[in-house]
Amino acid sequence: MSKKLLRIDAVINLLLGALLLLSIPFPKQLSELLGVPTIEQGFYSSIMGGVFVGIGISLLVESNRQTDQVMVGLGLAGAIAINLCGGLVLLGWLLFGNLNLPLRGSIFLWGIDIILVGISSVELIAFRKAQSKIK
Repeated sequence: MSKKLLRIDAVINLLLGALLLLSIPFPKQLSELLGVPTIEQGFYSSIMGGVFVGIGISLLVESNRQTDQVMVGLGLAGAIAINLCGGLVLLGWLLFGNLNLPLRGSIFLWGIDIILVGISSVELIAFRKAQSKIK
């Protein structure tokens, strides 16, 4: 039963993430469709969409884990998915979003992105090494 609930939760998060990522090309249209306050730019909502996609992926990973324990926790693969999805959406904004930020804002957001993608890369390397030792 818990695996089924995790999969349902994963689908919900993936759908919410995809919906929020639509705020990148269609910020005003999405706001009007949903009946929520209009946004000029889909920056924050798309970052949240990336995080929701990462959560959905991590829930799918967790739902496929082979274990006897009912509650295990997120695990390294889930942390990688969440950080990498959020970091990659932010990277897309920084590279292609024409954000017109002051220097301190650019430094701050690039710092966050480097940390997110960096820690995800280190975690992914550690995860792959651990997986190769198991085989």
